[in-house]
Amino acid sequence: MDINKLIAIVKKKIVSQIKIDKISVEDKSFLHKNHSGNQEGKFHLKLSISSEELGQLSKIESNKKIYKILSEELKESIHSLQILIN
Repeated sequence: MDINKLIAIVKKKIVSQIKIDKISVEDKSFLHKNHSGNQEGKFHLKLSISSEELGQLSKIESNKKIYKILSEELKESIHSLQILIN
């Protein structure tokens, strides 16, 4: 999958299921290019989210919610997901 398409899907899925004030998705795959576990077609993403809804949950619960929303992408296209919630 193309990284731009993946980023668009991630944003759309999260925004459709969580009340979001601001979201940014960054491709950090280049940081892991030479790691032994790096796989072609699997991306490392960094999510930065401002959300009152997620802010009311514990860090574990908010991460679980995001992982559930992105479960299909995590299986197919995302190797690593860094989540920052403001």
